[in-house]
Amino acid sequence: MDHYQVLGLRKNASKNEIKEAFRKLALKYHPDKHSESSQRVKDGVTHKFRQISEAYAVLSDDRKRAEYNFRSTSSSYGTGGGSRRGGAGGFSGGTYGYASGGNTYYEPPKYTAKGTFNGIKWTFSGDVNPNLIRNVGISLVFAGVLLGGSALFNIAREAIWRLNNSGKSFEETMESIEKNKRAKKDKS
Repeated sequence: MDHYQVLGLRKNASKNEIKEAFRKLALKYHPDKHSESSQRVKDGVTHKFRQISEAYAVLSDDRKRAEYNFRSTSSSYGTGGGSRRGGAGGFSGGTYGYASGGNTYYEPPKYTAKGTFNGIKWTFSGDVNPNLIRNVGISLVFAGVLLGGSALFNIAREAIWRLNNSGKSFEETMESIEKNKRAKKDKS
């Protein structure tokens, strides 16, 4: 089921357009409005109202909409086409749907990435976004550069100290400075 098609919208519809389309269709297909109709009509209207409500629940929530858009454009999932499971109810097949009791159920998106590195083709498929992995890797490299730079700075500082103060320790140098200060005070 295509949520945009159910609400009669384009994929770039604004939140206000989604809200307005839902309101119009909810008024038209609300089961209470068709209480005097035949059972067949009631069942059809109820089914349509659930589709409209599901589409609105997904498209009005930014996170759910982003996941839905990702799934609907992903070649490995297409637009889904969930099938009902027995028992507690639910849906599978990579789509959103109503489980028994009216609870919304969805599976987290699967991520895929392909690329080449030095002529070697690679493919990643899993539950973790490859951009997250790349960003963590970049952060670790940056932290390593900072730590390495800090270590090099300390080594360079000590080398410069030894060049300028050969044969003296830091404590000896500080004592020498204090003696020079006292000697200048005594002269004045």
